[in-house]
Amino acid sequence: MSDPFKDQPFPKGALIAGAVLIGVSLMTAATGRYVDSRESPFDGADQTETRYLTFEQLSEGGIAVLDYDSGDEIDVLAPGTNGFIRGVMRGLSRERQQNGVGPEHPYKLTYWSNGRYSLEDPSTDREIDLGAFGPTNVSAFARYLSVDHVEATLSQTPSNP
Repeated sequence: MSDPFKDQPFPKGALIAGAVLIGVSLMTAATGRYVDSRESPFDGADQTETRYLTFEQLSEGGIAVLDYDSGDEIDVLAPGTNGFIRGVMRGLSRERQQNGVGPEHPYKLTYWSNGRYSLEDPSTDREIDLGAFGPTNVSAFARYLSVDHVEATLSQTPSNP
């Protein structure tokens, strides 16, 4: 059998088009990596309510949630419960350890005028949009703010059949 393409050169147009496509792809990826063009879900919104919280590991495996300003214990998360809060706090604590920040600094829980919630670690400048995790997970943190916000958040949570 003979090769029907043996004497034909590779088409220059296809080669140029492929090179341009690869170049544009690399430029787009590099631009997206180094330029943060995402809009924050909090842009244009005002902070409606803010509460500073600290989280303290208890000896039996629970976690005490404390109001930073008053020092009052507002909740105790029993061992094996509240997986979302534990997961978020584990990630934020790991970042604090990497930056040499101790647990004595508070976290800032905020309800925004656009109905969103955020949890910020002012000591590392890390901010989490809690709404990205759905209303059930938002309500885990929303309960530490005023009742009006919690009721509004829970009304958005789908009921279990």
